[in-house]
Amino acid sequence: MDLALKDKVVLITGPAKGMGRAVSLAFAREGAKLVLTGRDIAAIEPVAAEARGLGVDAIVLACDITQNTQVATMTRHALEHFGRIDVLVNVAGGSGTVGKPGWENTQEEFEEIVQLNMTGCFNTMQAVLPGMIERRSGKVVNVGGTFGMRGRAGRMAYSASKWGLRGITKSFALEAGPHGINVNCVAPGMVDGPRFRDKVCATMAKQHGISVEEAMQRHAEDYALRRVSTDADVANACLFLASEVSRQITGVDLPVDGGWAML
Repeated sequence: MDLALKDKVVLITGPAKGMGRAVSLAFAREGAKLVLTGRDIAAIEPVAAEARGLGVDAIVLACDITQNTQVATMTRHALEHFGRIDVLVNVAGGSGTVGKPGWENTQEEFEEIVQLNMTGCFNTMQAVLPGMIERRSGKVVNVGGTFGMRGRAGRMAYSASKWGLRGITKSFALEAGPHGINVNCVAPGMVDGPRFRDKVCATMAKQHGISVEEAMQRHAEDYALRRVSTDADVANACLFLASEVSRQITGVDLPVDGGWAML
């Protein structure tokens, strides 16, 4: 199936590792041109080099997406290089506190994750949508999470931020839709990787006196398919929602979780 992503200019936040790296290289394999942005450009450069090795143009721009002035500058540099941005994929985000009840979260802990997971996405969308509206073409894919579709004890701040991102996504979808722009949300469940194993599973293992492997298995048993998602699963969902194959889909929350949030 031709996703018609060749030579599309794709701006990806948080591309250095995990889901961000997988999403970036998935678009590179489709022939897209990449703008990779984040705070640690040294960590992003290897991903850009790998993308260039696949024959695509990839640039790296430093940016803290929670700062709208930095986002505006980054977007301007991207437009100077490529002339347009066809697709925005907001991967950058954080997990917040794990295992603490909501009343034990400090205001600083709460505000930090809301700022990253909500304000960061708002800033990038605010920056790129005017150009998309002018061209009457564009795709936005926000990476949310299934804890923004169902509540989760011990993850109050993160859950709040992802519920909020859903609202941002749906409002922008309604506002940008008349201009031919699709705005959607991919909602991963637990995704296998260092953060899942070393933070989420390690915390559960400590709380319940079990091994990390046993904690991983307990998470897998939450899902209908009895398996935890991979970075590639999330990347493929992003490709779909960024492509012309999904031209008639907007404002959706697409859970990539093996069957939990919607069942």
